[in-house]
Amino acid sequence: MNVHHLELFYYVAKHGGISSAVRNMPYGIQQPAVSGQILQLEEFLGVTLFHRRPFALTAAGQELYDFSKPFFTNLSFMADKLRGGISQHLRIAASETVLRRFLPEMLQELRRSFPKLKVSLREGYHPEVLAWLQNQEIDLAIGLLGGKPPGGIRALPMFDLSLALLVPKASPLASAEALWAQDRITDSLITVPSNELIQSALQEGLARRRVAWPVGIEVSSIELVQEYVARGYGIGVAVQLPEADFYPDVRVLPLRGFKPVTFGVLWQGRQTPVLQGLLEIVGQRARQLARQLPAGSPATGKPSARKQ
Repeated sequence: MNVHHLELFYYVAKHGGISSAVRNMPYGIQQPAVSGQILQLEEFLGVTLFHRRPFALTAAGQELYDFSKPFFTNLSFMADKLRGGISQHLRIAASETVLRRFLPEMLQELRRSFPKLKVSLREGYHPEVLAWLQNQEIDLAIGLLGGKPPGGIRALPMFDLSLALLVPKASPLASAEALWAQDRITDSLITVPSNELIQSALQEGLARRRVAWPVGIEVSSIELVQEYVARGYGIGVAVQLPEADFYPDVRVLPLRGFKPVTFGVLWQGRQTPVLQGLLEIVGQRARQLARQLPAGSPATGKPSARKQ
């Protein structure tokens, strides 16, 4: 018997159906793949394990579930026991700004509850962090969220962030609206890669205004966007943060009427005590940050309204 097929059946039986199992699997897998492998298991055994609509285990399915349940239920506990106790290792992916400015303080607070905490950090952005989660290369991603995540990955939105343009301090440009009035924008656009959520939201807003503004300089992080703006290479796009987070040589112009992006966390699998502890700390820090945002930002004073 293929043990992986047996594991998939265990989750289907436990959660009452294939779609529900996919949402609760400890690793990413698509619904068609689960269906196909369950069919292979049934063909190998020569029996039907459950009825699809409505879901119900057959007598053979119930017998197989009762057999496999003790093993898969206790598997994670056995892993923790062999490690010498509750696992205190977290693999985290986040943007450069989060890793540098916010995460050290949060990890220091987490270490008070988990003194043996071991952390592996990786710089990354959406959508590459989704692939890392699906491949079980990381446990948690902190940063901007896209749409509905793939099956097996859970999202916790925290607050929305407005888009903003960054111009050199000495620039005569008074507002973003003044750019849209120009026949042709001659300033070079400095932005993160086109598959990053900030750039996608910007281009969507420009398209609604029938404004064409091709990317002039593409860099890997918001920090580099600021660096090149400060040196006079063009106009950058970023999200509105507390003024202290921007370079003194740049000025912030709000992008009114543009769709905001959502900040939050992504993870996969069950919440271990150490993961749950970090989620609580991130939530507290997010609420503090929201109160520091400029007036008019959708994050000011309230969290994101998006559902988990």
